[in-house]
Amino acid sequence: MKIRILALITATLAALALVSQSAEKPKSMPTAEPAAGLERAVVGGGCFWCLEAVFERLDGVKDVVSGYAGGRTENPTYEEVCSHTTGHAEVVAIDFDPKKISYEKVLDVFWHAHDPTTLNRQGGDVGDSYRSVILYRGDAQKAAAEKSKAEDQKNWKSPIVTQLAPLTVFYKAEVNHQDYYRLNGNRNPYCQSVIRPKVEKLESKGIIPKQ
Repeated sequence: MKIRILALITATLAALALVSQSAEKPKSMPTAEPAAGLERAVVGGGCFWCLEAVFERLDGVKDVVSGYAGGRTENPTYEEVCSHTTGHAEVVAIDFDPKKISYEKVLDVFWHAHDPTTLNRQGGDVGDSYRSVILYRGDAQKAAAEKSKAEDQKNWKSPIVTQLAPLTVFYKAEVNHQDYYRLNGNRNPYCQSVIRPKVEKLESKGIIPKQ
């Protein structure tokens, strides 16, 4: 009888352990380098769903991945980043063909796609994870970002607060955050009220092509 009770207790504990493991939030993971012949730009300006929807429209852009960067926590979850305790920003990694589109052009679209004069905020999204940021890869991107920022300042009355910093590691966000607008644009209220108007505005100005 005691053996049966012990076996039952052991089985119960094992089952609880499995439930606990399955309930754990998936972790983000560092991404591989871009494919041969491609370059990568990493920028943040509010919700990464918004930027992903914009940059995936550009000719010469091969892949856009939503993720986290610029902070101190390894392999953060979406919930951790949203708690504003990790130092990470929501960003997108844009892999592009430099023969078809330049880094400078990517940055030009970046300035049009958000308000770089609002500190740690884009519309209703508030906190350092929504900050405007360019995370450059190497000296050439740093110089281009500094020049682009200075040139775009002419278009704003308020000072641009966009952070420029070297990229250390980019963590790819959980799978449910990838291609979010394309997959959820017709049924998510945030997509309808925030992302769609932004995309349509950029289309009307010729910043991104219409679909």
